Amino acid sequence: MKVVITDYEYQNVETERKIVTDAGMTLEDYQVKDEEGLIEATRDADAVIVQYACITRAVIEKMRRCRAIIRYGIGINNIDINAAAERGIYVCNIPDYGIDEVSNHAVAGILALSRGLSVSNRALRQGLWAYTPVKPLRRFNQCAVGILGYGRMGSIVAHKLSSFGVRLLANDILPKQPLDAGVEIVDFDTLLRESDFLTLHCPLYEKTRHIINAQAFAKMKRGAYLINTSRGAVVEETALINALNTGILAGAAIDVFEDEPIGADHPLLAMPQVIATPHTAWYSEQSIEALQRKAALEAVNILQGNPPYHACKP
Repeated sequence: MKVVITDYEYQNVETERKIVTDAGMTLEDYQVKDEEGLIEATRDADAVIVQYACITRAVIEKMRRCRAIIRYGIGINNIDINAAAERGIYVCNIPDYGIDEVSNHAVAGILALSRGLSVSNRALRQGLWAYTPVKPLRRFNQCAVGILGYGRMGSIVAHKLSSFGVRLLANDILPKQPLDAGVEIVDFDTLLRESDFLTLHCPLYEKTRHIINAQAFAKMKRGAYLINTSRGAVVEETALINALNTGILAGAAIDVFEDEPIGADHPLLAMPQVIATPHTAWYSEQSIEALQRKAALEAVNILQGNPPYHACKP
């Protein structure tokens, strides 16, 4: 049986190769993202591991014997999951490879915004020795942090924030994790209206695409903050820029963008009240190792006839 890696950004795939070959299978790795090249590379694959390439319906329909498509990461919006389901192909992700890193990144963004660190740092570098550039800051334990998406990641963020004494609000259609003591489940409008900090931890699909838009910003507290470590397209970026320019938002910590990579001339990068990072919330050396290892183990697991560890539903 053959496992195919379509594309990857890691130094090598020797971890995956050892796991696959030790199981008596072969591994072929590529750096291909165009549809025609993907069709050719995956046509005879029994399992496919993908990072950024778009696995479209056209690609899936040319697969002769594929049993699983596995995404390096959590989001599966670059895979046509409905087309895969029609062919009986599992679509799997790796939801637990970087939980500590992403939750820490979100909490770090919240804390940095709460203290105005980005604005204060820039002002000092420009020669201003004063606290006034960050006015007005509120005492953090008198603030409310809203969590949109109370799944695995959102619940861990809540747990890490619970020791700061903040009010914790959460919104999820069906919370998938037990509530930490003190976390209030509220409706979407209440979450927007009462949050001083709104941190996003929902997956990207049609219902959540641009869920944070101009209408949502209009319902938020003036002077609130937005933190996004989920997916860029959850936020309507034009509306975000407008909310920052008009003072609806006092600041933001953004790790993900609608179109990646962004250029140096992106409007958000010129705003001192914005902390921007290049989709690195997931990163540590340990998370890379875990991601590569778990993707290969999932492929082998399925090809050995076992149920998937992490199958995604259409």
